[in-house]
Amino acid sequence: MLSTLHVNKKIQLVLGLIMGIVFGFLLEKGGVTKYDILIGQLLLRDFTVLKIMLSAVLVGMLGVHFLCSLGMAKLHPKSGSIGSSVIGGLIFGTGFGILGYCPGTVVAAAGTGAIDALLGGVVGILIGAWLFVLAYPKLQESILNKMNFGELTLPELFKVNRWIVVIPVSIMLIVFLLLIYKAGW
Repeated sequence: MLSTLHVNKKIQLVLGLIMGIVFGFLLEKGGVTKYDILIGQLLLRDFTVLKIMLSAVLVGMLGVHFLCSLGMAKLHPKSGSIGSSVIGGLIFGTGFGILGYCPGTVVAAAGTGAIDALLGGVVGILIGAWLFVLAYPKLQESILNKMNFGELTLPELFKVNRWIVVIPVSIMLIVFLLLIYKAGW
C-alpha cells in the first residue's frame, strides 16, 4: 500500500487537497481563524490556539507513529540546523506578530472572507516568499546551514524504539492540556 500511494503523485495531490480543506475547516470550527483569538494567544489571554495545536500535535504524533509501526507510512525527516531554525522562527514570529495570523490560520481566515487575512496575509506570504527566494543563496551560504543536525529524530538520537519517546511525550502533552483546562485557560 505504501509504495502505491508513494508512487502515485495524483493520489498524493488529491489527498493533500482534501486534508488541507479538512484542516482549514477544523481551524475555522476551533475558532483560530478569528483575529481576536489569535491576538489573545499572543497576549497570553486566550489559550484556544495552544490547546488546538497541542491536541493536533498529540493526535498527529500518535497517528503517524502508529502507521509507521504498521508499515503503512514512513518518516522522511528534513535536515535541520540551528541557523535555519533561527531564521525560520524570526520570519514566522515577525509575520505572526505584525499581522496576527500564522500561515495556516491566515489562509483559513482568507477562505472565510477576512479581507485583512487575504490582503495582508496571503499577499504578504507571497511577497515574503519571493523575497526569501531572492535572499536564499546568500542565506544558505552564510546562516541556514550553521550547526546542522541532519535528519536526526529524538528516537534516533537516544537510540531507542520510537515508542520510548512517543509515549512519555504524549503523557506530558495530555497532562499539560488537562492543567490548562483545569486552570480555566
